Amino acid sequence: IELQRQMVIFIRQLAKRKQIGILHSAMSFFDTVTRFIGNRDSCGIDARIVMMTNKELYHIAEDTENSYLMHHTLLNQICMHCYFREFSDVAVLAEIYREQSGLKNGTKRLLDIMFVFFEGISALCLARKTKKEELSKIGEKAVKFMQQLTEYNSWNFENKLCLLQAELHHLNQCNTMAKQSYEAAIESSNKHKYFHEEALTCELYGVYLIENKMVSEGKDQLRLAIDKYRKWGATRKADDVVKLISLV
Repeated sequence: IELQRQMVIFIRQLAKRKQIGILHSAMSFFDTVTRFIGNRDSCGIDARIVMMTNKELYHIAEDTENSYLMHHTLLNQICMHCYFREFSDVAVLAEIYREQSGLKNGTKRLLDIMFVFFEGISALCLARKTKKEELSKIGEKAVKFMQQLTEYNSWNFENKLCLLQAELHHLNQCNTMAKQSYEAAIESSNKHKYFHEEALTCELYGVYLIENKMVSEGKDQLRLAIDKYRKWGATRKADDVVKLISLV
């Protein structure tokens, strides 16, 4: 909520100074934050400022051929859909992202690291349901990519690697390795202060345990995820996990 308040102030200042390019990027981030929080109130923003969603901003980026804005709106949507377990939506947007960002031609940007992470997690989760080999390969490539990054910077990437490995082991039904990797990802996320990714890991670990007939342990992990999401401020996301528990 404090982040949302700071974003309101920032957006108001950008609008006053007519910094339209940065304003649109700020709106994209604001839309993502509010979807996690669940509070769409833009109180404090000048009524003359028309707030837009990531989808609306993406259309503006297309019309103006603004690759910077397009990159941000797509990545923010992919992040949100991954966290809310809307993995099919991630797959659709990932194809567009690859085309628009230049990844298909070998072009790389710093934020592409997060794209690989979110796409990898989503692809591996989808592969369990669809049995599509191309999805498994996307996940395997993400693991290899994150292994390379972890060799240079374990602080930022170790937890992401462990979670991708856990999902790959889950897919391949290597249960001992899966449990070890999930637990390593949780420990690394906490140690390196990636608390939002710790919440995501607890959630996915809970799903793994439930799918493997360890329902009580799985629910415990989901409750831990709820607690961590709420501490992060992602109230709507926490409510999403509450609903998940009720369906078990």
